[in-house]
Amino acid sequence: MTPFKFGMKYYKRNIPAAVFSQFISFTATIADLLLPLLLEMFIDYVICENTADGTSLFSFILLNTGYQVHSVVLFRHLAFFYAGLLLIRIVLVYAKNVLNQNLGLNLETDLRYATYKKLMQLDSQTISEFNTGELLQTINSDTIMYKELFSHMIPGIIDGIFAMCISVIVLARISVWLLILPVLLSPVFVYELKKFKKTARENYLNIRANDSRMNLTVQENIEAVRLVRAFTNESLEKEKFDKANESLKNAHLAQIGLSAKFEAVFSTIKQTAYIGTIAVSTLLVFKGFLKVGYLVACASYVMKIMNYVTQINSLFFMMQQQMVAGVKMMNFMNCEPKVPDTGRSDIEEADSRRPHIKFDSASLVLGGKQVLNNITIDIPYGKKLGITGSTGSGKSMLLESLVRNYELTSGRIFLGGMDIRSYPLRELREKFAYVFQESFLFSNTITSNIRYAEERPDTAADDAEMKKAEQELIINAAKHAQAHNFISNLPEGYNTIVGERGIGLSGGQKQRLSIARALMKNSPVLIFDDSTSALDVETERKLLADIKQYYPEKTILISAHRMSSVKDCDEIIYMENGTIAEHGSFKELMKLNGHFATVYNIQEAQQQSIVDYDAFAVKTAGA
Repeated sequence: MTPFKFGMKYYKRNIPAAVFSQFISFTATIADLLLPLLLEMFIDYVICENTADGTSLFSFILLNTGYQVHSVVLFRHLAFFYAGLLLIRIVLVYAKNVLNQNLGLNLETDLRYATYKKLMQLDSQTISEFNTGELLQTINSDTIMYKELFSHMIPGIIDGIFAMCISVIVLARISVWLLILPVLLSPVFVYELKKFKKTARENYLNIRANDSRMNLTVQENIEAVRLVRAFTNESLEKEKFDKANESLKNAHLAQIGLSAKFEAVFSTIKQTAYIGTIAVSTLLVFKGFLKVGYLVACASYVMKIMNYVTQINSLFFMMQQQMVAGVKMMNFMNCEPKVPDTGRSDIEEADSRRPHIKFDSASLVLGGKQVLNNITIDIPYGKKLGITGSTGSGKSMLLESLVRNYELTSGRIFLGGMDIRSYPLRELREKFAYVFQESFLFSNTITSNIRYAEERPDTAADDAEMKKAEQELIINAAKHAQAHNFISNLPEGYNTIVGERGIGLSGGQKQRLSIARALMKNSPVLIFDDSTSALDVETERKLLADIKQYYPEKTILISAHRMSSVKDCDEIIYMENGTIAEHGSFKELMKLNGHFATVYNIQEAQQQSIVDYDAFAVKTAGA
């Protein structure tokens, strides 16, 4: 598929309006091309006193004035027609430009919808193959650039071809000899255009790559501003930014230089054709084959022909930028997700609110590395399962494969007796309330962040009773997540704006809000992926105990580095290198005296040392 065909899929709804716009444009072009013929009559019959021969398109004006050449009456008539055509052209060009820009904005909006929808459909593994700068460039800048192909470039080329054909026909009727230079110079135009097009495309690819790099550099510096300041690395980041900025400037300078050469070459060719045509038409006037007015008209038409040829070439030259943007968008839209939505909407599950989970020889390979290896776990509904292990042991991948953020390489996962690939992705993920390692909060109120799972705007609940009931649910979720107390102490309480990505809140506060959001979703399965790591031991203990007390029927999967986080689970699995090294209840694992018991004892000893030190510090301060 070519970039043009790709764009037509989204532009086709605008085609009727685009055809109407082109008709307006053709009418405006015809009005513009009639002006030199009126100018010819003004010179030949108002300024000069030639005998009317009826060869001009506007000879009827002479008839209406009684063939009064070299008269004020004829001047007024010609001026009236000239002003009328000029006004028609101005009005129609204005209407055409407004309509084309509206059609272009329609396309831009549709492309942005499509690319954003595609982004939402892609799985984590596929998205990780793009950097953030590239994605921002595709969804935002490329859509703006690509719409110009349909709203400006293609209409301009069609206008140019139409106007050039009309001009050639009119010029040929006056004298075929006047077409010699335009015909001879046309191959030169084509050759030069082909040469410039290739270099222009390379330049635009370079510009786009540097734009993406700049976006990524700025975005990383905004997100990591506190880290940069903590390490006093402002000068290093400034150097990186300056390098990206300089590269972007040089890429644009290369294109500016090419554009200047392009303009110089084609202006030279155009002026050569214009001067040559004047010379030929002057010779024809001297020989008596043309009137003086036709000389001016012919020069005007030759200049128009060369202008339109230059316009077409310039548009083809500039089009390379739109084609680059189109190719990038087309490749992104054609990108196949590694986790396809293959589920059936008519699937019937035994008990959708009490799903039984089972991993059957589940294995996962990412980037040539065995992340999960032959995992088999049975998790009946209501079971509390703890997952521990060292960093990189596969804990998070095990949980993410459950919601199909990553697709298993082999083996299967069953949910309610059905393979999870049988469920539509949306339906599958609705069964899980997932709290990720990284707590993400939107730049909105605390209330809005907690009720995010409700999937409706703040204005949806107009009824006072409904609002009150919903607020009670939000407060209950916050209480169970041990977040209510710190929220109540904030200046605006639940209406506090947390800021971009939750800046202004501590890591533990953000984690508790994320947990409250998951509880608000009220899914049958709760997943905590190392989501209490920023909490102190006492707060974590209260939070997990509260959830176990108030949500006893739910399946809870807890991944944690801290062994005390999973101590009260029905079963605990200890993972190493993507496999289950040990499993059993807390007592069974401690009795086994293996990896789990060793790590647990070390962590408890470290925690006891901290407690003893704090007690000593308090006692010393009191003394």
